[in-house]
Amino acid sequence: MLLDAITWTADPVLFTWGPVQLRWYALMFIVGFMLGGWIMERIYAREGLNPDRVASLFLWCFVGTLVGARLGHCLFYDPDYYLANPIEIFKTWKGGLASHGGTIGVITCVWIYSRRDKLPFLWVLDRLCIAVAPVAFLIRMGNLFNHEIYGHETDLPWGFRFIENVSAWSERGADPIFTAPSHPTQLYEGLAYLLTFAVLMWLYCRTQAPRRTGLLFGLFLVCIFLSRFLIEFVKNDQEAFEADMLLNMGQLLSIPFILAGCWLMWRASSRPSPTRDGAQ
Repeated sequence: MLLDAITWTADPVLFTWGPVQLRWYALMFIVGFMLGGWIMERIYAREGLNPDRVASLFLWCFVGTLVGARLGHCLFYDPDYYLANPIEIFKTWKGGLASHGGTIGVITCVWIYSRRDKLPFLWVLDRLCIAVAPVAFLIRMGNLFNHEIYGHETDLPWGFRFIENVSAWSERGADPIFTAPSHPTQLYEGLAYLLTFAVLMWLYCRTQAPRRTGLLFGLFLVCIFLSRFLIEFVKNDQEAFEADMLLNMGQLLSIPFILAGCWLMWRASSRPSPTRDGAQ
């Protein structure tokens, strides 16, 4: 065995300049949205649409992601506390974003965008999901740099020893306290999202899948949330109340998305659909 474990000592803070601090997570988030926007511009140009229309779409998606992910964390994982202390919802710097809530937020904002820009709702989602998959990968890399949402202990050679007291180590110079070798579930999810991106891009460019409205988005939901559901089996619980649950909150929240994806794929495969209805 070449490695017993990988000791992960990446600093979550990229640099500090006076009171300004840039963290890897924030950088991954920003780069991800820039990359996603660039991919959507190429898709719009391929479809004969003005790429300038992508800017407003990604502004809506950015807002939907942040608002939805924050509300998802507050309402799915600790509703009693946040409903009793609503001002705490706005304190995003304390952490707490839920990808399921972010997905709901994005879908809601795309519905608003599609009505405003007179584009079919599912037509937009079919193309947007291609651009979103690499964004999800980069966000998981941000989690990796933050030493968070990792998995159970493992004796596999690619287990990571994360720093438990990462804030004290990074910001106050404390000695690092390392975890036991653990599953790097951030990498597991990130690689699943990259594979999803590759499959969606191939289907979009090389097959007639884009002509079946809802097929690509349905496949996206199944791939993203089924991988999330399975990886949760080796991931540490995010909240204490999950300890006695047969399926944790992340898995329970993934099931409706998986079922919705299966329904969209069945519906799209049962009858062909045009690429766009009246899109200009």
